Amino acid sequence: MNELTFIFQRFNWLSALDLFLVTLVFFGVLLLVRDTQAMVLLRGVLLLVVALSLLTSLVSLPAFSWLIQTIAPTLVLAIPVIFAPEIRRGLERLGRAGSPAAIFWQQSEKDVSTMRETIQAVVSACARLSARQHGALIILQRGDSLQEYIRTGVRLNAKVTPELLLQIFYPNTPLHDGAAIIVRDQVAAAACVMPLSASGILNRSPERQMGLRHRAALGTSEATDAIAVVVSEETGSISIAHGGRMIRRLDSERLENILMAFYQPPPKTSSLSDWFRRNRKPPAFREDIER
Repeated sequence: MNELTFIFQRFNWLSALDLFLVTLVFFGVLLLVRDTQAMVLLRGVLLLVVALSLLTSLVSLPAFSWLIQTIAPTLVLAIPVIFAPEIRRGLERLGRAGSPAAIFWQQSEKDVSTMRETIQAVVSACARLSARQHGALIILQRGDSLQEYIRTGVRLNAKVTPELLLQIFYPNTPLHDGAAIIVRDQVAAAACVMPLSASGILNRSPERQMGLRHRAALGTSEATDAIAVVVSEETGSISIAHGGRMIRRLDSERLENILMAFYQPPPKTSSLSDWFRRNRKPPAFREDIER
C-alpha cells in the first residue's frame, strides 16, 4: 500500500501522457493483427512474456533471469520478421488513409452517369449470375492500381455490360476461372489471378466450404483498396469484400446501395474527428461483418 501511495503521489500529466502513448502502441499492434493468424501467435507470445515476468520477479533465479534478459533484445529483430505481412498491410492502410478517398470518376455529371451505369451493369450481372448459380469474381478498382493483377489475365478493354460479364463467367468458358477487373467503365481484363487471403475470418466462419473465389476476394481487399464482388457457385449468394471484411448474402438492391456508397465524393474534412469518420468502413460494413 505504501508503494501504491508513493506511485500515485508522483503521478502527473507527463505520467498520463506516457501511459497513453504505451496504450496507443499496443492498440495499434492489436489493430494490425486483428482477424489474422498472427493474433493466435501474439496471444501465445504475450502469455509467455507474462509467465516469464512473474517467474523472474516472484522467485529468485539469478541464472534464469540473466538468460531471459539476454534473450529479450532479440525480440526486437524477431517481431518485424514474424509480423511482416501484418505490418506491411497496416502501413499500406496508413498510406491510403492519408490521402482523400480515391475515386476514378471525377464528379462531373457525365462521369457520375457513367459510374451509375457501370454499377448497375455489375449489379444486374450479379443478380442474373446468382439466379443461375454461376460463380463469379468481379474486382472494381479504386485508388490502388491493379496493373500487376491485370497482367496475369486476358486483356479485354471492353465496356462493362451485363451480357459481357455473363459471358465471361459462363461455366467452362476460357475466361470463367479467375477474376474480371473493372477500371472506370471498362472490363480491363478477365481470368486474372488474385492474391489469396491470409486472414482467419473464413476459417472461423460457420460455413467453411467457401472456396478460392471468396478467399481471393478477401485477399484482394486486404492487399488493395479495391472492391470485390463474389457470386457463389454452390449457393448463388452474393458477397462483397473491402478492407479485409466481407458481407455475405446480399440482394441486388443492397449490393447497389453499397457500391454507390463507395463511389460517393468524399466529404470535405475540417477536423480530426471528420478524418476518422471518413476513413471508417461504410455503414454496411459496420453491421454484421461475418454473417
